[in-house]
Amino acid sequence: MNEIKEYTEKIFEDIKHIDKFGNEYWLARELMPLLEYSKWENFNKVIQKAVISYKNSNNDSTYWLPEVRKPITTGKGKKELETRMK
Repeated sequence: MNEIKEYTEKIFEDIKHIDKFGNEYWLARELMPLLEYSKWENFNKVIQKAVISYKNSNNDSTYWLPEVRKPITTGKGKKELETRMK
């Protein structure tokens, strides 16, 4: 049986980013392993469900869940834009 890990504020503070306006944010690709997802596709499904739920609550998801794109190099050396949710 899988052991339940204890998440502490420090774990999330270690991957926290701060923008030029002092706003805190986290990147999905960095949260993914902390929440024990091994595949991006599985984690992205959860993110998309959260976005739908947030929109269904009559909130503007572009403010709280903006997409962030970062250039990455794929396994074959190709440059692509990776979509991340703040």
